Amino acid sequence: MSKAQSGWRSPWVIGFIVMGIIFVGANINMIYLAGKNAPSLVSENYYERGQDYEKNMLKRLAKNPGWHIQLVPPTAVILDQPAIFALTLEDKHGKFVDPSSVVLRAYRPTDASADFFVPMVKLSAGNYQAEMVFPLKGKWDLLASVIEDDHEFNVSQRISVKAP
Repeated sequence: MSKAQSGWRSPWVIGFIVMGIIFVGANINMIYLAGKNAPSLVSENYYERGQDYEKNMLKRLAKNPGWHIQLVPPTAVILDQPAIFALTLEDKHGKFVDPSSVVLRAYRPTDASADFFVPMVKLSAGNYQAEMVFPLKGKWDLLASVIEDDHEFNVSQRISVKAP
């Protein structure tokens, strides 16, 4: 009987029990934090948007004029400092295109409330520019939208905003 009781006093048994308690406690803590700090990136009408996605993609592919859109970010993007982004737009024959409007959108993957957009200014045919100031450091997704005759063509890019 004394041997059965001495097994529970073994440092190995006590260590496994303590590790199990730590594991369960850490998982409970992560579940609590995940529920408390939701990222708020869920769309209100996600089901309707999902149903509409394939139909819209097929329409866009059918109307794609074969343009080459290139978004050029600055070498470094610094928090709370203006950054100038350039966009060039050519058709499939290499000629510059002059669309109705060009908009540059910035999406924050972790905080939808920080998203913003700016219209791009035409410098010359096929060359556009926008100045943006980012309020938060970290990763941002950029989406340049070229709008021509009720059709929208996009190019995206991920950038990193650094602290000064």
